[in-house]
Amino acid sequence: MKDWWIYKGDRAVPTQRHLARLAEHRPPWRVFEGEIDPGHIVPSLDDERYAADRERGAGYLADDNEIDLVNTALLLRRPLLVTGVPGVGKSTLAYSIAQDLGLGPVLRWPITSRATLRDGLYRYDALRRLEDANLARMRAAPDESPEADEGDRETEEERPSDRKAAADGIGRYLRLGPLGTAFLPAERPRVLLVDEIDKCDIDLPGDLLTVLDEGRFDIPELARLADHQQTMTVGTDDPGVRVRITAGQVQCRAFPVVVLTSNGEREFPPAFLRRCIRLTIDLPEEEKLLRIIERRIGPDAVATATGPDGLIRTFLSRRERGELGTDQLLNAVQLRLAGAWTAPEEIKQLADATLQPLSGPDAT
Repeated sequence: MKDWWIYKGDRAVPTQRHLARLAEHRPPWRVFEGEIDPGHIVPSLDDERYAADRERGAGYLADDNEIDLVNTALLLRRPLLVTGVPGVGKSTLAYSIAQDLGLGPVLRWPITSRATLRDGLYRYDALRRLEDANLARMRAAPDESPEADEGDRETEEERPSDRKAAADGIGRYLRLGPLGTAFLPAERPRVLLVDEIDKCDIDLPGDLLTVLDEGRFDIPELARLADHQQTMTVGTDDPGVRVRITAGQVQCRAFPVVVLTSNGEREFPPAFLRRCIRLTIDLPEEEKLLRIIERRIGPDAVATATGPDGLIRTFLSRRERGELGTDQLLNAVQLRLAGAWTAPEEIKQLADATLQPLSGPDAT
């Protein structure tokens, strides 16, 4: 274990010494000065709502190369771009970092081909706000005909009284997304998982650069109303947690731990790649697979995998013919422990049910 490591992947309680190292060792060009909202309380991983997150993080087994590169990203305040075949544990690494360093629940942004930067930053429900405004006007003047002043009705932005009302209520219709929540100013960083970024539209990596470089973003809907109300309260990606935003600007203080995962299905622009620390997770061999089984399921499971019928050998043999995920092996072991297909002659039935290749000539 290296002295400079902050993330150690050992599930031990983080010490004040290495958490202090995380806060103190900042490159001069990666210093951010967002003002912390004292009323903003980050949820704890100890909350039972996040029991599954804790178990997922605790079950990850990181090797030295992975730990080296995670710590490189932490110390440089740079995103970690993690590449590997499906099922190798790319997403689970983010949960391991959050668990290992006690950084609260992972903020997860699953990427689709339609995802935009604004989707990750915040969501503004303008339609619901308009419906509520119309209902309020109807209650205030039930006999007034909606068409009576259609020709000279002013917009909210044109009438000072409406602008003041808008400032008072717009926070109810705006909620920060996982990316926006990750950049809220706090003493400790949050872990943000941007999952399967290789599925994104071609413009998204470039759009992310400003936020990742500057550690800040603006919310125009709030900035326009800042003259009437500087600070507004909005929702976040953490259930039930609301924060105050000043002048429509969000500036981080501790740069978030950004983990971007990719299945290697596309190339990214050089400007994006040079801002990332890149990690490729290789397929685990037999020794590591056994350690993963022991950590995730228990010592008894190792005997099941290495029994005379050769379940783990069957997995490795099939993986040579097509991609298989480690979680598929865990499924097969779990079934054996549950009493399914336990006879030696049933190994092929078990493999056919649980070890179907994800790609290659045998994939369906």
